[in-house]
Amino acid sequence: MSDTSVPPPPPAAPAGEDKTAAILSYITLIGFIIAIIMHNGKKTQLGTFHLQQALGLLVTGIVGCIVVMICSVILAFIPVLGWILSMVISLGFWIGMLALMIIGIINAVNGASKPLPVVGAMYQKWFGKAFV
Repeated sequence: MSDTSVPPPPPAAPAGEDKTAAILSYITLIGFIIAIIMHNGKKTQLGTFHLQQALGLLVTGIVGCIVVMICSVILAFIPVLGWILSMVISLGFWIGMLALMIIGIINAVNGASKPLPVVGAMYQKWFGKAFV
């Protein structure tokens, strides 16, 4: 006799603990690692969603940093105008990343599973099976 029943979903974590992991996931790499550890103890949908969004934001930050550095090196050969463009590109990228991080934290504090603007849907597509 084989038992093909699906195991029951994990019990829901207390609301505060659920939000804590979601909030921590956006705050630095160390916060992301702590959130993963907390999430592995008690898996929740809110924690999973925000870990996926934060992972996407982390990957975007690393790749974007590399792209910005390459652009800065190329633009460094153009006196004055190249330096100004390099600073504008770099500043624009980091302000955008900070804005996305703040939006993610606000969504986590409110307990909302809303994707980040512009890139959130892609993150769910790419990292949808992570942390489940």
